[in-house]
Amino acid sequence: MKNNKTFMKHLTTILLFCTTLSFAQQLTPERANGLAHLPMKCLQQEYPNKLGQLLMDSTEIGSPKKLHPAFYGCFDWHSSVHGHWSLVYLLKHFPNLENREEIINKLNINLSRENIAQEVAYMSKRHEKSFERTYGWTWLLKLQQELDTYNEPFAKKLSQNLLPLTKLVCDRYIEFMPKLVYPLRVGTHTNTAFGLSFAWDYAEHSKNKALQDCIEQHSLRLFQNDIDCPFAWEPSGTDFLSPCMEEIGLMQRVLSKRDFLKWLKGFAPKLFDKNYNWEPGKVSDRTDGLLVHLDGLNFSRAWNLYRLAKQYPKQLGHLKALADAHLTYSLPAIVDGNYEGEHWLASFALHAFEEKGE
Repeated sequence: MKNNKTFMKHLTTILLFCTTLSFAQQLTPERANGLAHLPMKCLQQEYPNKLGQLLMDSTEIGSPKKLHPAFYGCFDWHSSVHGHWSLVYLLKHFPNLENREEIINKLNINLSRENIAQEVAYMSKRHEKSFERTYGWTWLLKLQQELDTYNEPFAKKLSQNLLPLTKLVCDRYIEFMPKLVYPLRVGTHTNTAFGLSFAWDYAEHSKNKALQDCIEQHSLRLFQNDIDCPFAWEPSGTDFLSPCMEEIGLMQRVLSKRDFLKWLKGFAPKLFDKNYNWEPGKVSDRTDGLLVHLDGLNFSRAWNLYRLAKQYPKQLGHLKALADAHLTYSLPAIVDGNYEGEHWLASFALHAFEEKGE
């Protein structure tokens, strides 16, 4: 009897731990409200700000809000863009989100037709063709897709407002990709594979065949012959994207299921090992704006691992546990009070939840 009681006590402890861990990995209404607070707080916060501007003369000097009336908050242009995406995503999935009306009001102000026209004018400058290429571009297309698929009158209006800028970005992809002789395999903004992934999703969604054909052609040209990705080289000190996993995420989109599995066995054979373990990137100082990037790396790994586990449960379903470990490691860091991570990490966590799909 005593042994039975001891067994039941241990079993209860294990079940409680598993329940707590599972809860920690869920996008609950409480967590959604917490994550929404972060981009909402910085969406119209002009400073501190990092402008990626090329000045031809003194007439081009201006405040962030003057230069980018739609996307001036959250420290930099691309973080502002995916901050907008985060709020649209959360409103769509949590209709009773706290501060709903305030969020919609801010979105309506920032994404007005006039503000987007000014963003188009800025990006149309001949010397700004490389502005936010391709990191900011791909997040903009994700924002457009989220608005397109949100069946609310305000979202439909904002979707139409954003379209001119989206069209410009699509044209930029088609113009630029043939010129890119070699891919960028870094773990930061210019990573080519990540820059094409959301763009592929948008091209499929919008039936933009020219963009889709462009991405397919150049993804195969740049990545199809890659083998043995050096997982041991990750992470570099300030990565927020996983070079190996982002390439996998792109090729998973572009290739057929059969061709992708064949490619993956040459590119990342260790992922097929059910005992494979990959330690999350460790952050030593979350008040350092570059070192905190490694939390983003963990989310980047997680969203790609979830995607693999979902699409190939028989061969790669075991990767879900690895994705959970990466998500759980960095999730508490998003609300630690440091603007260095707060202004952008919520978007990364939300995309990991999006791919987790629970």
